[in-house]
Amino acid sequence: MHNFTKNISILSVTTCFAFSAQAIENVYKPYLGLNYAYTTATAKNIRPHNNSASIILGSTYNPYFSTEMFFQYSDKDKIPHSNIAKTSFYAYGLDTIAYLPLGCGGALAPLATLGIGEYTLKNKLTNSFHKKDHGYGYRFGGGLSYNIDDNWSLRGIARYIKTDKIKNYDHITEYTFGLRYTF
Repeated sequence: MHNFTKNISILSVTTCFAFSAQAIENVYKPYLGLNYAYTTATAKNIRPHNNSASIILGSTYNPYFSTEMFFQYSDKDKIPHSNIAKTSFYAYGLDTIAYLPLGCGGALAPLATLGIGEYTLKNKLTNSFHKKDHGYGYRFGGGLSYNIDDNWSLRGIARYIKTDKIKNYDHITEYTFGLRYTF
């Protein structure tokens, strides 16, 4: 009788682990997205504000995790009362995103994001010279995602970007709103 209860205990523990392993099903789903972003930068003697668009190519691995590559391009911001006439930037990089699906079948999900990008900042000086500077941006953020259906979702993120090796730029703050299509 002792062996019987021991075997039942082992079977129940194994069954519990099997059910919990099935709880997070890894299903790879690629997605394509488009974002609008409003960015402000803290730079030496100027505070540029840019509108930009970014294209996203990513993949979800389960309801809690995804990774994505991005390419972002901004408009030109005119800087009054400065030796810099206009400023703009472009960037590309990789982000990881963690989700916490809530109610309604997980349609609403707070999220946290962490990533890195390479930023190229372009300044057009008042004397018609152009100056480019590039370096890395370490990206940290949080936001909210809403799944409209199995394919379409909306997402908003506020992000802090700490710049590295970009002369005269300290950090960038970014607010994005985007639309995703999952295949």
